[in-house]
Amino acid sequence: MVEDFQSWLDSNDLEKLFSDKRDKETIDKEMFLFVRSNDFDNYFSYDGELGALYEKEGTLLRVWTPTAKSVEVWIYADDSFKGPSTKIEMVQKPKGIFEVYLPGDQHGTIYVYKILFLNNRETISVDPYARATMVNGMKSVIADLNRTNPDGWGERLPAFGLPEEAIIYELHIRDFSISETSGIVNKGKFLGLTEKNTQNASGRKTGLDYLIDLGITHIQILPMFDYATVDEANLTEPQYNWGYDPLNYNVPEGSYSTDPFDPFNRIFELKQMIRTLHENGLRVIMDVVYNHVYDPKDQALERTVPGYFYRYNADGSLANGTGVGNDTASERHMMRKYIIDSVKYWAKEYHLDGFRFDLMGIHDSVTMNAIREALDKIDPSIIIIGEGWEMSTPLPEDLKASQRNAQAMPRIAHFNDSIRIALKGSDFGDEKDRGFISGKNYLEDLLLRNIKGAMHLSSHSSYVDPEQVIQYVEAHDNLTLYDKLLRSNPDDSEEVRIKRHTLATSIVLLSQGVPFIHGGQEFLRTKAGVANSYQSPDEINQFEWERVTTYQESVAYVKGLIALRKSEYLFRLHTHEEIDAHFTMLSENFNIIAFSLTNSEKKYIVIFNGNRSDVIFRIQKGKYAILVEDNQVFLESMPEAVLMEKILVKAHTTSVLCADNQYEGNLQS
Repeated sequence: MVEDFQSWLDSNDLEKLFSDKRDKETIDKEMFLFVRSNDFDNYFSYDGELGALYEKEGTLLRVWTPTAKSVEVWIYADDSFKGPSTKIEMVQKPKGIFEVYLPGDQHGTIYVYKILFLNNRETISVDPYARATMVNGMKSVIADLNRTNPDGWGERLPAFGLPEEAIIYELHIRDFSISETSGIVNKGKFLGLTEKNTQNASGRKTGLDYLIDLGITHIQILPMFDYATVDEANLTEPQYNWGYDPLNYNVPEGSYSTDPFDPFNRIFELKQMIRTLHENGLRVIMDVVYNHVYDPKDQALERTVPGYFYRYNADGSLANGTGVGNDTASERHMMRKYIIDSVKYWAKEYHLDGFRFDLMGIHDSVTMNAIREALDKIDPSIIIIGEGWEMSTPLPEDLKASQRNAQAMPRIAHFNDSIRIALKGSDFGDEKDRGFISGKNYLEDLLLRNIKGAMHLSSHSSYVDPEQVIQYVEAHDNLTLYDKLLRSNPDDSEEVRIKRHTLATSIVLLSQGVPFIHGGQEFLRTKAGVANSYQSPDEINQFEWERVTTYQESVAYVKGLIALRKSEYLFRLHTHEEIDAHFTMLSENFNIIAFSLTNSEKKYIVIFNGNRSDVIFRIQKGKYAILVEDNQVFLESMPEAVLMEKILVKAHTTSVLCADNQYEGNLQS
């Protein structure tokens, strides 16, 4: 194949590579090997703009399809089942580019590509770079994006502070507002996150007002790009999906708009949502799923360049490290370019403040660093976080964007599953497995190292800064913490269960690194024991806003801990060197973890009691103010400092004391 490729380079006639093949099977095999070769990747790499390049005077359509003989753009008068109203032959350019210029204002023009390949196979495809589509993403639409901007749509927010100042709250567009208890009019829609003055039946805040009041800084939203498994044309039928089944990567999901048949409505309403959140001090992280596609045969990337964008095993079968049938090949030039172009587009056009990479361990570290570099040119404070799991995909281990290689990806954060498992036990295998909060012994040292910013954990990870560490105990997948405790500690009273639950959340919020809260965690969210609820009905996934009333003490406690963290830099130190300088371990025995945080002005003592009984914890004699005790935070009405040399720490609770820095010395339990 290398010799054939070189001969073609000399003759500049691609068809000669396949003209001597007599049967389709041989041609298809040779085509596949050709596309998968490094020579192909190197020669056809293209760095220019792709897609519908709109200007009012005319639009240039440009698509990359190097193995095509010819390409036509088919233009439709409407979205009916009728055939195209116009067919226009595209012009072949170097590097596998086909393009055509459409004069005049093409805003709203509906189109697809009809491609004839060198092996005489044909396909019809939407534009892989489409920024607008018709309902269900079946046809591309040219868009003047300026016309999709809501009133007041201006520039990006000013840069955010240090990453450790972020407090991330994860939610799903539909879950957040679909319940009758939400008090929200636009249930299950982008606009549901724009409504103010909503409340539950008890008169407590819900929706946007609730998020503002909670004090979080960033909302991480499960996939809101166009995904495949919800029929946007039949939304009266019960349907649900998390959205980890990508269809059109650069188009908002139509089921979240009030009119999925209007290709621009979904863009306008998503921007309106982001604008409203920004106006209220909340930044937006988008969950992105570039590691796989829903249907590898029908996806636009495959339809335009068959065999190129996915990773393959040695036998030619699709790699399946993702577990859903395919892995994208981020190490290939044009797949890497596609991901970077897409992320840049969302950051620029939608003013996004961060990206959460699903199954980031499928990607290569070179690509992730290139994304970091590209986003730095837009706003260096844009957050990048991801699931850096060890994935079984045909990529060298030292190139995987995994926790193990974190040191090779500075300023890219990873979900720290070590603290999650240490706190509540494993989510896999034995659901009754326990952790520190649920009664498992001998986890103090591991948990303390995690609290300290996951320093020196093991070969499992190689974090170089606390900003690389996402501290969490639950997320959208697996059992919620409440449901996990029902499995692991079924004999607990509800009072004890609440204390275990809030102890875990307090440890997350008082750890070094970046805290992450699953939406509803603060009111002990339950999904009725369903772990993988990606397509479960609303009854399972919806926010039950009456739980805000039922568990109002827990909500108030989490709100207070957030305020405490935001008020004091010592709880969110920026480097491991700073942590070493200010953090002192005081105890890691008998299911007690205690440490101090000290600077020239203050000294905080933090004590976590994982025991079933109350504990007397002895401290250096001095004057202390108690900031946190028995699931209450006393930040606004801080008690007066009093002389003490011991403190009673209730079972399954956290205590935080503050003293003048003159009171030094070690504490003893």
